[in-house]
Amino acid sequence: MQFIPYMCDFNGKCREAFDFYAQALGGEVVGRMTYGESPMCDQMPPDSKDLVMHSCLMVGEATIMGADGPPPENAGTDSTTINVTVDTPEDAERVWAAMTDGGEIKMPLQETFWALRWGMLVDRYGKPWMINCLRPSEDCPTPGKAA
Repeated sequence: MQFIPYMCDFNGKCREAFDFYAQALGGEVVGRMTYGESPMCDQMPPDSKDLVMHSCLMVGEATIMGADGPPPENAGTDSTTINVTVDTPEDAERVWAAMTDGGEIKMPLQETFWALRWGMLVDRYGKPWMINCLRPSEDCPTPGKAA
């Protein structure tokens, strides 16, 4: 089982946002389709043909998906937050520096009782993120790592 966050309602900036995330997080956009390239292109308004219907970013084994949608009747329903868990405080600092560029810091990157580094931000596209470098723990191992 995988949990894959899906980020919607980029208002025409999904392509730019996912290209930025790929660069900032060291990943690759592995899939992208516009409404105009989709099987439903004939059903879409002409001004939506270049909007991203679906985008997929891979960073290591992690996946994030997103779109310029949803349709106007669902606009404003975005509440997805992405939690990025990294291995070292240095990784946390690097990702934090990239992701806060042009964004708004909600909680500064700092040491907490559960993390060597943790912080919250809203990126330049209005999307909420948490950066997390967990403390080693036998009770709660980092996903993908042996306990």
